[in-house]
Amino acid sequence: MKRTGSAVWNGSVKEGQGKISTESGALDGLNYSFKKRFGDEKGTNPEELIGAAHASCFSMALSLMLGEAGFTPDEIKASSAVSIEQQGGGFQITTIDLSVTAAVPGIDEAKFKEIATKAKEGCPVSKVLNAKINFEATLA
Repeated sequence: MKRTGSAVWNGSVKEGQGKISTESGALDGLNYSFKKRFGDEKGTNPEELIGAAHASCFSMALSLMLGEAGFTPDEIKASSAVSIEQQGGGFQITTIDLSVTAAVPGIDEAKFKEIATKAKEGCPVSKVLNAKINFEATLA
């Protein structure tokens, strides 16, 4: 299975802008720019897209693993905050703060945290990211 995302960039890095699209059409020519990434201009940027991909992948992995353990979640709310910092002559994604709060009938805190940690480690997006991933799991 392979999924495709694409980007087109026009102009210089600070004054130019680009468009992001996905194979599915969920994103179709969505604008991004330096000011949207490193400033306060409204719009998307690669880091928030990585965060959304990570949070959605993790929540599906957690649902799967809870189901395998005999639990059905009522709700899983995941968030992934991706930090980018200037280092040397460029920028680097340095840290990701992944957090989850879930309502899972019949599970205790210890079992929930055990399964949530396995889901964080097993999530395909977690595996591909090389940044340090801080993690917090809360049972609602």
